[in-house]
Amino acid sequence: MNFERKIKTTLISNNFLIYISTEEEERLEYILKDTINQLFRKKVYSWNFIDGYTDNPNYIAECRQNPLEALNAIIKYDNKKIKVFFLKDFHVFLKDISINRKLKNIYHYLKKRNQYIILSGIETTLPKELKEYITYLKMPLPNKKEILIELNRFFNETELDSSKYKNSICIAYLGYSINKIRKSLSRLILQNTSIKQVIQKILNEKEEIIQQTNGLKFYSSNNNKLKIGGLNNLKSWLKVRNLAFTQKAYSYGIKMPKGILLVGIQGTGKSLSAKTISNEWKLPLFRLDVSKIFTGILGESENRIENIIDICENGAPCILWIDEIDKIFSEYNTSNDSGTKQRVTNIFLTWLSEKQKEVFIVATANTINQLPIEILRKGRFDEIFFVDLPNFKERLKIFQIHLKICRPITWNKYNIYYLSKISKGFSGAEIEQSIMEGMYTGFYENREFTTVDVKKAISNIIPLSKVETNKILNLRKWGYSGKIKIA
Repeated sequence: MNFERKIKTTLISNNFLIYISTEEEERLEYILKDTINQLFRKKVYSWNFIDGYTDNPNYIAECRQNPLEALNAIIKYDNKKIKVFFLKDFHVFLKDISINRKLKNIYHYLKKRNQYIILSGIETTLPKELKEYITYLKMPLPNKKEILIELNRFFNETELDSSKYKNSICIAYLGYSINKIRKSLSRLILQNTSIKQVIQKILNEKEEIIQQTNGLKFYSSNNNKLKIGGLNNLKSWLKVRNLAFTQKAYSYGIKMPKGILLVGIQGTGKSLSAKTISNEWKLPLFRLDVSKIFTGILGESENRIENIIDICENGAPCILWIDEIDKIFSEYNTSNDSGTKQRVTNIFLTWLSEKQKEVFIVATANTINQLPIEILRKGRFDEIFFVDLPNFKERLKIFQIHLKICRPITWNKYNIYYLSKISKGFSGAEIEQSIMEGMYTGFYENREFTTVDVKKAISNIIPLSKVETNKILNLRKWGYSGKIKIA
């Protein structure tokens, strides 16, 4: 349901006092005027603290700097032609006892006369004593359709041909307010930036904005060097769902994939998978850092996780990467945090099950022992994959990928067949480290590194599979138990 339809439904359902949370006051006012005109064929009468009433000829400029009098005026002037009053920035006054009481009293008057008051503000919560009287709505940020309208309006006034990149620009601006889009476009065009460069600059701007959000990091999907060796079953599963976020898939009736949980040994490419999926699907990637969510202030941790969820949904379609989820959402331990960890976990788990927006989750874990059972049940994720140590063929591919990055022309001079054979039990990260160690040796001796240098590095590295033998054996036993898919 789009926001205009939601307002209409709220009004015709006899909700006479409505509070709308938004930072886009100008856009909200435009939507309200259009919606009220369609619904009642009447104007919206607006009030703000500095100017008082601005659209009502009966008492224009009255009730300046007096929110209580602004409410009294609604009853004082018995004008049946007025249907909707729009009072701006009213979140500031809701905790005032006189305003609070007046709103309760006026509710019955509005009901009797079939009139409406719409309050706006940036607060996302209402005082408890008003929740029975006021209907709460949150205005979402612009969707693709609204952004495209704004882009068309802007580019029609310029000589730039944006048709080829318009959809990409639109996706890049998801999560922006209309005002921010206008400012950003004006600034980028004034800088004489080409259309292709505009997209990258928007993503850079987006990264700067999101970095200011506690607990979230942004990665753009433009790293062509990202590749994974092995994990063929996972790749096939993802390939089938590659086009699931398109309009064609929606028209076909495809349900949006929820996400995947990757469980396995450290260094086997679980985190790299999240970045690669983002790159292959051309979707922005958000990384959740829950260590920055928890604070000592009561209620703040819950607000932060809800804010992160909002950012992801406003930026959809996107990918949310939760690294080492086993360390984050471990079994509840509320003895020292007044239940904060449990509440944050509950908010997140509920969202995982109920989310409607195109946010694909990629969660990674080194073990399942610490995860609450609720996170493993069907409905949270589409699939759980076990990521094992690479076999011989996969090690061949991993050596090839890493050598091509550091020696793109001479990589085939190295005996990767032999190196793959002697590196049994090595993870992808440990294979990469052995190549780096070989390079250090060659660089120190002022020569090109060789297969022998990498061989020596392999013999000197003690892989995790030998350090944590019992843990890894137990994890592999679970992975091959037939309860989950092999990546």
